[in-house]
Amino acid sequence: MNDLAQTLRLRDDFPGVGDWHYLDSAATAQKPHAVIDAIARAYGPDYATVHRGVYERSANMTLAYEAARRKVAGFIGAASDGEIVYVRGATEGINLVAQCWAGTQLKAGDRILLSTLEHHSNIVPWQIVAEKVGAAIDVVPLTQDGKIDLDAMRAMITPQHRMVALAHVSNVLGSVLDVRRAADIAHMVSAKILIDGCQAVPRLAVDVAAMDCDFYVFSAHKLYGPTGIGVLWGRAELLDAMPPYQGGGSMIDKVTFEKTTYAPPPNRFEAGTPHITGVVGLSAAIDYVQGIGLDRVHAHECSLVAKARAALGGMNSIRLFGPDDSAGILSFAVEGVHPHDVGTILDETGVAIRAGHHCAQPLMRHLGVEATARASFGIYSDESDVEALVAGLERVRKIFAND
Repeated sequence: MNDLAQTLRLRDDFPGVGDWHYLDSAATAQKPHAVIDAIARAYGPDYATVHRGVYERSANMTLAYEAARRKVAGFIGAASDGEIVYVRGATEGINLVAQCWAGTQLKAGDRILLSTLEHHSNIVPWQIVAEKVGAAIDVVPLTQDGKIDLDAMRAMITPQHRMVALAHVSNVLGSVLDVRRAADIAHMVSAKILIDGCQAVPRLAVDVAAMDCDFYVFSAHKLYGPTGIGVLWGRAELLDAMPPYQGGGSMIDKVTFEKTTYAPPPNRFEAGTPHITGVVGLSAAIDYVQGIGLDRVHAHECSLVAKARAALGGMNSIRLFGPDDSAGILSFAVEGVHPHDVGTILDETGVAIRAGHHCAQPLMRHLGVEATARASFGIYSDESDVEALVAGLERVRKIFAND
């Protein structure tokens, strides 16, 4: 079976796609039947709470819930499932580290290192903690083709830098970070490094041990799973030294009115009744993606991006952003046309893209624009999506007559 035929078969697995040219997978991925069915079973005949019930269904759901934690650990190369913390998404994971590690370890005069292309979720939490403790934030510039400039990072990092937080794959440019080199640079000055893996996990094989980072976060809904569930991975010794993020049930050892002691990680950071069905859906999503193979997913998406870049690059009025080898994501601007108008006209032709600042306003300012149009691919995308995007943009140019 050739790649195109295989892609068409995979497209049938996604009831939300059909004949629609869905090119907004970087925002959220469509869900396969396998994930939808797993969630339906979890809410139906399998439903029960976890960790508390002594009856059989609760015990079975607890087994499934914790088996998913082990599956996540294997999926990203973690040493232990005790390093896997369930959170609502990458945003909460970053906030947890900002408050519970940086908020307790940083002091006035310390510095945090980010990059120009970060998502707001990897900027604002660090600003909050920096203001709280009196730390300062520095920003690594980009190379000409839109990658985090690791040579510049090496030149600017100092012993005062205690935390580095960078995106593995840019949600705007699709540029891929050499995480191991970035981690080596951070560790040269004994800084900790957090990696935002939201755009990487759905399209690249991730091995946190090989990358040697200290924290890694991602959201399930970009990995063909449900919303409201994500993962924070952290080194065991770092998690063990961190205070809890929230208080409530499940995260305690013993409670008295005089003093409360806390459970060890990961339970320490999982207060309250968890998103049980979300975890089941995440587990099913990992099974689905692993059944296809992330190397194959990445090659497929890169092929589609290359075709789209070649086609759009031949249009005089279109400006492309990011490197030629971007991973599954292509941002562009049409001269004289606001990205929202581009998105609206494309929608009329059955093509769904993203238009706006993509929660990356500092990057927009760096690019010299207020917003971009963004097409992002998934495992269900195929050449017909590229053809529809190109045809839709020809219509945009004809309407605005900017050629």
